[in-house]
Formats: sequence, C-alpha cells, structure tokens
Amino acid sequence: MTLRLATFNVENLMNRFDFSGYRNDIRQDRALALYDIKSEDEYKALESARMVAHTDDARQLTALAIAATRADIICLQEVDNLAALKAFEYGYLFKMIGEGYREKYSSQGNDGRGIDVAIMMRPETADGQPIEFVGMNSHAHLTFRDLDLHNEDLAELGIEPDERIFRRDCLEVDLRIGGSDFSIFGAHFKAMSPPRNGMDGRTASMPIRVAEARAIRHIINERYGADEARKRDWVICGDLNDYRERVVITGDMFDGYAFEPVRESALNSIDVLTEDGFCVNVVERRPVLDRWTLYHTRGPQERHLCQLDYMLLSPALAERSTGIPDIVRGGQPWRTPFPAGQEAERYPRTGWDRPKASDHCPVAMSLTLAANRS
Repeated sequence: MTLRLATFNVENLMNRFDFSGYRNDIRQDRALALYDIKSEDEYKALESARMVAHTDDARQLTALAIAATRADIICLQEVDNLAALKAFEYGYLFKMIGEGYREKYSSQGNDGRGIDVAIMMRPETADGQPIEFVGMNSHAHLTFRDLDLHNEDLAELGIEPDERIFRRDCLEVDLRIGGSDFSIFGAHFKAMSPPRNGMDGRTASMPIRVAEARAIRHIINERYGADEARKRDWVICGDLNDYRERVVITGDMFDGYAFEPVRESALNSIDVLTEDGFCVNVVERRPVLDRWTLYHTRGPQERHLCQLDYMLLSPALAERSTGIPDIVRGGQPWRTPFPAGQEAERYPRTGWDRPKASDHCPVAMSLTLAANRS
C-alpha cells in the first residue's frame, strides 16, 4: 500500500488584512515604509491594495509547489482557517490540477496571529485506494503541568506551569487508507525568537521547542504504548523551527558562494524526537548539503541553509519506506543561493525576494503502509 505524503509551510495563508503596521513599525511592510502616509484610513487602503496585488502571484506559486509534490495528503502550516484554505484550493489548486483535495481539516490552536496547522487530502491515492477520515484530536489545550514538563529553563523564560505547551497545536489525524491504519501528528513548533539575556534567538527559545517535542513523544507513547508505538504506522509532520545541522554560506553573488555543513552540538528538539530510535528523519537520507528546506539570512554575516520542515517516520514505517524524500525548491526566490548541482527551475514570475511560493520548501515522500492492524 503506497501513500504519497507531503508537508509545507505555506507562509501566511490568510483571509484577513493585518493593519497593525500603522502603529508598529516592525509589522509595517517595507513597500509602505517608502510613503508618507497621513492617516490610518489611508494606510488601510494602501495596505489592502498591496496585499491583494501581492497575493495572487504568491498563491499561484504556492499552488505550483503543492502540485509538484504529487501528494495524496499534504500537511500544512500557517493556515488562517478552513475558509482561507477552501478559497485557496478552489481558486488556485483546482484550476491548476483539477479535482483534488476535497477533504480539509484544521483546528484552532494557540498562535497569537491565528495561524494554524491543517491537512488536505484527496478522496483516494494515485493508485485508486480510498483515503478515509477516521478521527481527529487537537492537543492545543495541554499545559506543562498536565504532562509534568515544566522545568527551570522554562521558568527562566517567565513561563508558568499552567501555560499551554504547544505554540500552535499537535493535530492528531487518524486515517484508513485502502484498509491500512495511518496516523499523522501535524505540528508547528515555536519560532526562533529575537535574542535575549545574552543568548541568540534559537538558544533562547529552545526550551519551548524541546518541551513541545517531549509532549509529542508523550502523546504517541500514551496512545500506543512505548513498545507498540515503534511497530505502528505514524508520522510527525510539520515545521519544527529547529535543526541539528545547517549549511553555513560565505562569499557573494559576484565572486561565488561557499557552503560548509556544520553539526550542532547543543540539545535541540529534533534530537529529543529521534533519540533512541523513537522516529526517523528520512530527509537525512539525502546528501548533507541537500537537506535544506529554508534559507535564513540576516545579511552577509548570518546566512545558512537548514532543514526546518520534517517528516519523522515511526521505525516500522521508515524501515518499510525505503525511498528518498523529495524537496520542492522551484518556488524559492532568486535571492536563495543553491549549492552546485541543486539549482531548481524557478516558477514563472518568481521574484528576487517576492513573490515566492513560501519561505519554506515542501517535503514529499512515498510511504509503504502495513496491512491493517486494527
């Protein structure tokens, strides 16, 4: 039984306008910062026009990237709500690839901006096996106290025991595919925050992501039992906002770039999930320079490629699914430097920085499911 699965952070798939930039310069788009705007009403009119003009190109590119995954099921991050997802699927994906992702599921998580995790799926796989929705659970309500995960590192960040663990959600979706049971744990971990207390943003926010990782392990072990969990077919999918290796970039576009892989030594949330073989990061089947799903830059002094987007397979599923994941990079903006041999053909109208499909790249893989064990 073969299933094609993908994950993609679609970067702010919204159906509402954000006018907070009028009072908060950090939230103001750089294009509007060029203009002398006299009033809030004028700002709202210009911001609305800017967003509408920008959105059509961007969402065409997003749809092209999703189409390139050839996925039967796709896990999404940064979705405003189901209404936004339905409008995107009908107005862009449907016009591009025809009848496709009829079923869509999401839940309201904990993100302050209202962006959620979601899942879209076809009624059947590419080879005609039915995809049946069995059930769905949100874990957005869980607190650090609930799972006994509060510690000194979290306390130092000012986080209380009764605060919620997941910064968005761990959305647990149970499916039956051609008679085979399969579960997805969709997540979008805490973003790397600005530097604080003498620490860089990744280090400062790491205790939260580590707690989120431990919470997902707890949820899976509670459901199946620690031993049985390794034998079942499940995947942790999403933007985990963390890495255990990165590719540091030096040089420039005129004289050429150099790419150096660097392995992180400090504790991170990916290690928490994969330690003792609990699950497998199948993207690591690709060469070390070719695992990246995001280009990070804060100027010439801070540039790297890294994997932030994951499909972490249960041990049994990873052993059975022997292929290598695909990473779709055709929607990356032209400013993204590619190591030699990885250059992708960009989609039409892709810009230097924008429009683009997303700042993230989709990850897709064909999985081999076991016979039904219910």
